[in-house]
Amino acid sequence: MIRIFLSILFLILVSCSPDSKVYEKEFDTPLMIRNEEFRIAGDYGSLMNLNTKYYKKADSMGYQEGKALCYINLAQVNMSRDNYQKAEVFFDKAEVILRDSKDNTHKAIFYNNYSMFNRELKRIDKALEYNNKAMGYIKKSENPELKNRILFKIYIRAGEYHVIRKQYKIALEYFQKAGKFDQSGIVDCAISDYIYMHRNKDSARKYIFRAYNKIDTTKKDGVTLNIYAILGEYYIEDQQYDKAEDAFHRALEIDKKTRRIFAGYTKYIYNDLRRLYEKKGDQEKAYFYLNAYTEGRNKTFDSLSATIDQDMQVFIEETVKDSEKQKKKVRWIVLLTLAGFSLLGIYAWRIINLLRKKKEALITETEKLKARVDGSKQDEILELARKNDPEFFNRFKETYPKFVNRLLSINPNLETSELTFCAMIKLHFTSKEIAAYTLIQHRTVQQKKYRIRKRLHIPTETDIYHFFDELG
Repeated sequence: MIRIFLSILFLILVSCSPDSKVYEKEFDTPLMIRNEEFRIAGDYGSLMNLNTKYYKKADSMGYQEGKALCYINLAQVNMSRDNYQKAEVFFDKAEVILRDSKDNTHKAIFYNNYSMFNRELKRIDKALEYNNKAMGYIKKSENPELKNRILFKIYIRAGEYHVIRKQYKIALEYFQKAGKFDQSGIVDCAISDYIYMHRNKDSARKYIFRAYNKIDTTKKDGVTLNIYAILGEYYIEDQQYDKAEDAFHRALEIDKKTRRIFAGYTKYIYNDLRRLYEKKGDQEKAYFYLNAYTEGRNKTFDSLSATIDQDMQVFIEETVKDSEKQKKKVRWIVLLTLAGFSLLGIYAWRIINLLRKKKEALITETEKLKARVDGSKQDEILELARKNDPEFFNRFKETYPKFVNRLLSINPNLETSELTFCAMIKLHFTSKEIAAYTLIQHRTVQQKKYRIRKRLHIPTETDIYHFFDELG
């Protein structure tokens, strides 16, 4: 109900018209093949130019379904970039054109991609429903050239949805069906990642390395990116952390080239790197990638929330139109509207609340990691001070840059030795401790404190430790 018109999702290709066979050969098939090549390669510029060119061609031919195909291709790019609102706009335009289409091939493309859209919005039951419809239409298709291409996509999506529902046996059956049409390594990745990971490491190794060995023949950045990411996850589970690090950084190199299309993928690589560095004990890098992952997740959460709000607005508008057309049924409309708003409100509240909790959890995890990093730095500085290590003051400045700058703002002529002495007081070392660590007499420490008071104009009645605490 939230929008049956969204039924347009990804008609990735075109519907047919009276001259459908000619259009399929001269328009649909070449556009579908080239668009998919550019999409998987992450070549945004070529993809845009291709669809602009074909849109103009469709317009000159009077081929409305060709225009719909271009809309779907652009919607797919926006969906890959987590821009669900704009994706909906293109889907709506395509749906208006394709509503009366009689072509089974195009309906299969439409429902398969619409299922993908619903999966992105966490509507797994709907995703499976539309995937089943796509399966029904493609089996009726009489276009052998496109049939296998589309059937491959339908099978692999069906496998993914059943994995989410933890129906692993059914998922594996669909992945194996998809594997009959795949030479790129995508299916091998899917089986390794979703079915065998954390359950049978030897089977995972078999499939992921089979995909890895296809990299040279695949030569598609989108597929290679996925292979390296899954390979890195395998190496983490196998505790081969250096190899995992290399695989993830190779994935990031490819990601930089394809990010304009596969923008939503970057955050998952960041999360894998965060997990890797936590296992390696490198808390600073783990903290860095956790922040990057959190930022990416927040963008996705915001995009999902905006889409939910848009769904509610469209629902309201559609209800208003219906009420104007059916004034005699106002009471029923009001009741249905209230019920619809209630259900939609509950749904929106649950999703937004879930997103909020996830965001809060990520913030908490970030703060914990930051505290661990800060604590580790503090321990290191204290140890350097106790050893009277020459590196002590440099590390202190990195951790307390504001403190040193404020001292110099009071007296720019302070010497390094005086700043180092102030640093030890800032760390709350006693006079006896300072004397012991710096190998000087206790009386000399008292004299230095007196000199620092004069140089910094600290009143006699003010505790020097309190004064430095207030500086920051």
